Amino acid sequence: MSTTRSVIRLAAGGHYFEAPRWHGDRWWVSDIYAGVLCTYDTDGTRTEVLRVEGNPSGIGWLPDGSLLVVSMHDRRLLRRTPEGEVTVHADLSGVCEHEINDLVLDADGRAFTGTIGFAITAGEPPRAGAIYRVDPDGSVHVAADDVVCPNGMVITGDGGTLIVAESFAGRLTAFTIGADGALTDRRLFAQLAEPPQLGPLPEVMAALAMIPDGCAIDADDGIWVADAGHQRVLRFDRNGALTEEIADPNGNGVYACALGGQDGRSLLLCAVPDFFAAATGVDTDKAVLMLARVDVPRGLGRP
Repeated sequence: MSTTRSVIRLAAGGHYFEAPRWHGDRWWVSDIYAGVLCTYDTDGTRTEVLRVEGNPSGIGWLPDGSLLVVSMHDRRLLRRTPEGEVTVHADLSGVCEHEINDLVLDADGRAFTGTIGFAITAGEPPRAGAIYRVDPDGSVHVAADDVVCPNGMVITGDGGTLIVAESFAGRLTAFTIGADGALTDRRLFAQLAEPPQLGPLPEVMAALAMIPDGCAIDADDGIWVADAGHQRVLRFDRNGALTEEIADPNGNGVYACALGGQDGRSLLLCAVPDFFAAATGVDTDKAVLMLARVDVPRGLGRP
């Protein structure tokens, strides 16, 4: 299944990249453990946009052009206006104990984000987390519970389905999005193998055939998924069938991806040799951004 697509380096020297997005003719990415949201031009030039002491992760844009940024440790969504004013859009610390992570916004400005559910960098055994919906007024609602490490999230081109990576269950799970933003009709979208019983983190990770992390969606509602356990990205079609695999040429772990570029056919990969080394500060400059060219461009899906 692995392809021979060329993968080239766009930039290097990051701490740990996550939540890449293409917006305004440039790549946006959170360098989480450096505490910086930054952009990269197509020539790889880095510009720092916002420092986030609570560590930035998922990002997205409201209908008025304001940028939302996950502040992981203090479980807040920060809002940066087009003029650069930064405020707290929503505080989730009262409803979740552990970090929030990725983020996707629908066309009405409702934000969906997930809590990992356990202290991953401390090596705790995985436990189920939850997905939260933050409405445009900043109010917070539990959208779905019993989600095993919710990670990357995408919304289909028609706006009707949210698909989330449940990392330590090794699956993509779909929900129907109601007119009011409620998530219903929970169902399996894709899975490579049966998930193991939850237990010690190293044993769970070793047993998984896929550890889905950050995701991107194309014009055919195909989903590219970073496989955090196997140094690759995978593409599943709209029916959940595996269609393609791209391996990282340097053997680095791939933790997130995004579609963009001028024609929408550039797939950006966020890679690093060792997540735990980056997260604990052992490695501070080994993260890279890689680019591959793909056949189906970015479409109307989100992010």
